Amino acid sequence: MEKEFKHVQTAHCENGVATSLLQYHGLDYISEPLIFGLGSGLFYLHIPFLTISNGPAISYRTAPGWIFSRACKSLGIAVTRKRFKDERSAEEYLDQKIAEGIPVACQVGVFHLPYFPAEYRFHFNAHNLIVFGKEGDNYVISDPVMETSTLLTKEELTKVRFARGPLAPKGHVYYPVVPGKIDNALLKKGIIKGIKITTRDMLHIPGSFAGVSGIKYTSRQIRKWREKLGPRKAGLYLGQIVRMQEEIGTGGGGFRFLYAAFLEQAGTMLKQDQLLTVSEDFTRAGDLWRSSAIQMARIYKGRLDEQKDYETSADMLLEIADVEMQAFKKLSKIKLS
Repeated sequence: MEKEFKHVQTAHCENGVATSLLQYHGLDYISEPLIFGLGSGLFYLHIPFLTISNGPAISYRTAPGWIFSRACKSLGIAVTRKRFKDERSAEEYLDQKIAEGIPVACQVGVFHLPYFPAEYRFHFNAHNLIVFGKEGDNYVISDPVMETSTLLTKEELTKVRFARGPLAPKGHVYYPVVPGKIDNALLKKGIIKGIKITTRDMLHIPGSFAGVSGIKYTSRQIRKWREKLGPRKAGLYLGQIVRMQEEIGTGGGGFRFLYAAFLEQAGTMLKQDQLLTVSEDFTRAGDLWRSSAIQMARIYKGRLDEQKDYETSADMLLEIADVEMQAFKKLSKIKLS
């Protein structure tokens, strides 16, 4: 009897794909926060020499694909990945996996996804979804950020799998090869490793553009933008930060809440109450990120327009940087085993 695939709705696509596929392969205890923590997903990066949609390039998470890869590696799970030179080969491979009863994840472009509301379609080619069946010429899709599964025609799926531009997916498909039951000791070891990598990345990466230092860098830039760029362009830059944080999927505030949930789950699994305390710090950080987004949105919409309003936004980021720095310092001092 063919195993039933269950659609799982999550806050973020890569977390959701990993959660759904690993649950399908029998890892029922896997949750989105656990995947996010195992994959060391929490991060911050401001790339000064790169713009996206005519605004600053900012990310609140690690590079696309790293969460899935790191989480699987920590659990001793191999990941099969494949890209294609042509659409026909990509379609044939996908059909083969469906026939074998293997749900697969696909990297796709967002702009041409027909079930996405128009206001959420933009040229971003690192979205993730799962194909787990076929009805006639239509593919059955589980997109983790949607409430239910849906269908895409062959033409629609091919179009998003071969979207052009930066991070072009080139038909990229991937899926886990789960060896069997995961030992509880291996899971705990993976949790500890995930915490250590995230702590290292946020506190100790050299340079001024990444981690806690990166948040401070953005704060310094915000103070200069009104005079340097003019009120209109400076407001657009702040709007871009809000968009990257709240809409595009890099998840500024939301990812902090997700990491808080991970630490709470990790604290229970490792029987370490100190993790529960630090979890509260990341909940506070998430609240502050959301508050800063509201402040920046007011400037973007023209409700605030003075230099002092930019100073307030910059000060809010400094507060966030301090909260996250202290939280990660606490994590670094906890003896985990």
